[in-house]
Amino acid sequence: MEWREDGILLAVRRHGESAAIIEVFTPSHGRHAGIVRGGSSRKIAPMLQPGAQLDIAWRARLEEHLGYFTVEPVRSRAAVSLGERLALAGLNAVTGLLVFCLPEREAHPRLYRQTEQLLDLLDRPEVWPLAYLRWEMALLEDMGYGLDLSCCAVTGATEGLAYVSPRTGRAVTRAGAGAYADRLLPLPPTLMGQGDAPDADVAAALMVTGHFLHNRLAPELGSKPLPDARQRLIEAISRRVAAG
Repeated sequence: MEWREDGILLAVRRHGESAAIIEVFTPSHGRHAGIVRGGSSRKIAPMLQPGAQLDIAWRARLEEHLGYFTVEPVRSRAAVSLGERLALAGLNAVTGLLVFCLPEREAHPRLYRQTEQLLDLLDRPEVWPLAYLRWEMALLEDMGYGLDLSCCAVTGATEGLAYVSPRTGRAVTRAGAGAYADRLLPLPPTLMGQGDAPDADVAAALMVTGHFLHNRLAPELGSKPLPDARQRLIEAISRRVAAG
């Protein structure tokens, strides 16, 4: 059994004396683990940094086996992320959430393309928070918890949308909310692609997507806590807001 394609490195852990077990995200094979011989060596370890773009070849005797990877670097994103606090927090949030959310060996080609495009924006801090928000919405959609903000779940209206149902992820107008408004989540215009999307609005929108990650998706995955890296990203964005 073997295959070869580009992929994004998500996680690395030492295995035995000199090998490493890595997890990668690829277009056709999803989140996939394998052993890299010599992965802890001085020659190979520097290329095995989370977020790196790799040319990956996997081989195993049977499909269900862990198997072995051989890897070649395509491009590293380490220098960008280490030089900027927001970039490092963002990279860790993306890779951490993918490890947390993605089923093993299940293809998500659209999400893969969006992830690659997002990570290629790490050196553009002026647009990165909004790009990350769009990515997190895409992640929820691929996991089956996408938001439906096209019209009011109660009245069918497309104007005056002000809330999100915390249960269904559908938009609601003020009129449709009525006496239940205090039980609903606020709907920042940024979630609908409206306005200039300053960091404060993006942070508010991430509170909404965070609700569905915490309260809808995580329980389906065994109620594991979300990766701390996501909260560190929220804090990094909030510090930028406070700094003006």
